[in-house]
Parts: sequence; C-alpha cells; structure tokens
Amino acid sequence: MARRRRGRRRGARKSVLLGMILIAAGVWWTVTELLPNYSHTEPDWRGMDQPIFVQGAMMDYPAIGTGEQLKLPLPVLQDNVDSHIRYEKKTKSVILTSSASVVRMELDSKQGTKNGKTATFAETAEQIGDVVYIPVEPLKKTYGIAIHQDKDTGAVILMNAGDRISMAKVRAANEGDTVPMRKSASIKSPIIMDMQSGERLRIWEQEGDWYYAQTDNGFTGYVKAAQIESAGEKKIDERPRPVTRARKEWKGKSVNLVWEAVYSRNPDTQRIGKMPGINVVSPTWFSIVNGNGEVKSQADPSYISWAHGQQMEVWGLLSNSFDPDITTSALADFDTRSRIIEQMLQYSMQYKLDGINIDFENVYTKDKDNLVQFMRELKPLADARGLIVSIDVTPKSNSEMWSAFLDRRELAQAVDFMIVMSYDEHWAASPKAGSVSSLPWAEGTMRRIMEEDDVPSSKLILGVPLYSRIWTEEGEDGGGKVSSTAVGMDKLRNLLKEKKLKTTFDEAAGQNYVEYKENKTLKRIWIEDETSLKARIELAKSLQLAGVASWNRSLAVPEAWEVIKGIHN
Repeated sequence: MARRRRGRRRGARKSVLLGMILIAAGVWWTVTELLPNYSHTEPDWRGMDQPIFVQGAMMDYPAIGTGEQLKLPLPVLQDNVDSHIRYEKKTKSVILTSSASVVRMELDSKQGTKNGKTATFAETAEQIGDVVYIPVEPLKKTYGIAIHQDKDTGAVILMNAGDRISMAKVRAANEGDTVPMRKSASIKSPIIMDMQSGERLRIWEQEGDWYYAQTDNGFTGYVKAAQIESAGEKKIDERPRPVTRARKEWKGKSVNLVWEAVYSRNPDTQRIGKMPGINVVSPTWFSIVNGNGEVKSQADPSYISWAHGQQMEVWGLLSNSFDPDITTSALADFDTRSRIIEQMLQYSMQYKLDGINIDFENVYTKDKDNLVQFMRELKPLADARGLIVSIDVTPKSNSEMWSAFLDRRELAQAVDFMIVMSYDEHWAASPKAGSVSSLPWAEGTMRRIMEEDDVPSSKLILGVPLYSRIWTEEGEDGGGKVSSTAVGMDKLRNLLKEKKLKTTFDEAAGQNYVEYKENKTLKRIWIEDETSLKARIELAKSLQLAGVASWNRSLAVPEAWEVIKGIHN
C-alpha cells in the first residue's frame, strides 16, 4: 500500500510539474506573441552631425552648416534633385541649370554668374575632401527644393518641388499616453521613439495597417495606422515654368522648315521663287571653327529681310564643323560653352534671328553629356530672348560617331523641337543600293525615338529628303560593286524624261522606282517625288508630329512645296 501511495504522490508531482510547465509556456507565448515589445533602440544615425533624409531614407553624406549657412553635398543633390548639377574641376565651377536659369558658382568665391550676368551669392560653394558642398539658397531659387532642419538633432529633411507629402498627427488613446514608433512594422519590433499626442508626422509609405513615418526631428519608423490621424497634404510648390515663345506662338501650329545650304556664298533671293506653306528657313550660316569656341558667321542680312518679308522665321543653323576634336575641346568646360552661346546670342540680336538650329555630327561618344550640358546652358538664355531652340538628330543606330553620342531623351528636355534627319537609310557609300528613306524605315525611326526615349510627338519634326541617289551596280545585270550619286528633284525629273524611263511603284519602300542599263552597269533609283512627299506628310500627321523639315531648298521643284504645305491641313 505504501508503494502505491508513493506512486500516486510521484504521479501528482509530475502532473503539477507538467501543469506548471504548460502555464509557463502559455505565459511565455503570451509575452512573446501577444504583448508588445517595450524595449527601446536608438536610430542608426544618432550621434551623427546633420544626416540628410529623402522620403525617410538616410543619405550617404551629411549636410554642413545650419540655417542660411546650410550646404548640401553634390552626390546627394545629383541623386535626388537633378542629375545635371555638375562640378567642373578645370574651372572649379558648380553649374546649376533649370528651364529658367543657368547659375555658375566658383569654389570659395561669392562671385559668379546667373543667366550670363554677374551675380553675388551669400554663401560660397566649398570642397571638403572629395565632396563639393553647395549653399542651399541658390538651390532653392533654381530648383524650388524645400528644407526642414531640426535644431536639436541636426537632421535635414530634403523635399523636391512638386512633392505631395501626406501629413499626420499622433493620436494617443488617453491623455498623457505616448505612442510608440517602431523599427519595423511589428509590435515585437523595438521602439525608436515614444511620441507625444499631437506629434507631427510625414507619411512616406503604408505597409498593411502600419505607416512608415518621420517626425520633424528626423526619427523614422513604423506607426500603427489606428494611432494617427490625417493632417492633410503638404505640396512643395513647383518653380514656375517660363512661358516660351514656342509655347505661345507655335502651340497648335505645324513647323514647315526647309534648310538653306550655304557653302561658299549665299543664294540670290530673287531667284528662289515662292515656297507656299514654308514658315521657317534654316540657313547653314554658323559653325564652331576651333576648340576655343570661336563661331564663324556667313549670315546675310538681305536673306533675313527677304525671309521675314515672306512671313518666314529664320532659325540660323550652328554646326560643329563636323569635327570631333574641335567639338571635344569646345564643349569641355563652362567657359568655352559660354563663349559659343554668347556669340550665337549676339548674332541672333545682330541679324534678328528667330531661332537657333543645332546640327552637331561626327562627335565622340565621350562628349554625349557635354552636348546635353551645352543645350541646357543655351536654352534658358535663348528663351529669354524669344529664340526657338531646335536640334537635329540622326535615327538611332550603333554608329559611335553619328548616333550613339546623342542622348535623345535628355536633349528633348532642353529644346523646343527635335528634328529627326530621317534619311540616308542607304547613304552615299552604302555597300548596298536602296532607298534614301523608305517609308516604313522613316516611320520606324520616329516611333523608336518616341517609344524608347519618351520624346513626345509634339516636339518631333520629321526630316524629309528632297534628293534621290542614282545607284550604279557594276555588271550588265548588276550585282557588282556599288556606287552612288545624289541628285535633286529637278535633275532626276530631266533624267527620266531624257531617257524616257517608266517608273513602277515599290510597295515595300512606299515610293516610285526605276532601273535601267548603261555601259555594262545597272542603274537603280528609288525616287523622291510628289508621291513620296505626300506619303511623308501623311506619316507626320498620323504620328501627330510637330511638323516636317526638308533638306534642302535648292534640291526641290516648285511642285514639292505644294505637296509639303499639306502639313498645315
């Protein structure tokens, strides 16, 4: 009996122990799974001087200075405000560009320029180690950024023009209670900050029933949605966009431009004749002739008077002389770029130009960014003088010197119009005979730029060839070595008439075609005439482009203008 009672006692003790274990497990589960974590942790940045935050994320570089002396690091600005803010080591210049202004600041100097005029700044740009710091005041004026800096923690919250920020206030359940801001979206996450009721928050993201929020002192973490209340939305005002002449006078109108090729001398305007529908002429008058940025002019005042008398605008063309080395030197720094711009603005005033057409070709790919910078520095100054700014670009291809150097996406932001030279599909030295610009190819060049580079159709102008190539293939039936000669519309028309040639329509190219034999060679011509021109006008209208631009006036026949003016219908 005693053994049985001892067995019962041992069983009872085991039951009690098991019960205690289960209770302890239940308590542990309750504590670990149901009860909040009350432990606290410091933000990673505590102890740092002036950390910078953008949308709740801490940047890799801090700010320096406070109040009006606050300065922000260039890498943070390039990543979060404008990638085109640049520092040039050669001239020790910080350059800020926007749609309205070009600001140049030299390191450790309060003297600089704004839109080409001398300017004085309250604070200097400076370099600490490898990092350049820029005063906040010119940044505010140029880009419209907003800054909140906490006087206790030093935290800097950087906001961009146009930002819409959801604001909120902490709402505690009872008077005197605090609301925890946690490191992650879980009640088991440690507390970063105990917030008082009424604490102001910026809401950056939502994750389930948690908000990722930031206090004025820079503390950033997760707050239960039920513990805050909306305080409306704060919008950072955008900088007013300048109302350019392109926006005022060309909105809803089609550009019908023709280039005037000027080589050794200007044309006799009395022999040009009428060009119905043409509203812009672009004479090839200006060229950069050396690495110092010197611009040569062949401008003719009488031509401008004639054009204006015909109700046509004059957009003077500036080329890079198609010299890659000159281009590299001329675009290399602010001083040489400014010299080019100043001369073009002076010429525009002197000759009463209405616009500037940029035609840079044969350029090293390494100069891609400098070309964009040149256009960004030109555009605001041209706008201020009422000048239209356009740039000529080639179709996209793998050619390093003729296509790859063109950042069409970025260039589109710095021009009123982008003219796509949709010709030379088969160029002068092409190893294969073919159309100068077949219709499907021309359409593809435009669509590719619109789709791949996000250039709006309202900025794009279709380049139209007024010439054809006579291809010569050696051998009576062709197939041999290929060469070509470019001819204008009048010469080609005379050739067809003289040889009594009958054309056929090439469906694939979308234009008329003819071939004939001569001296044991095969001659092949894809013809640019009224038929192809009409198709190009319809293409420009179907794509809702800004207009057309024809190369060049001297190659056209009078009937061509009658067809091209259809762009206005």
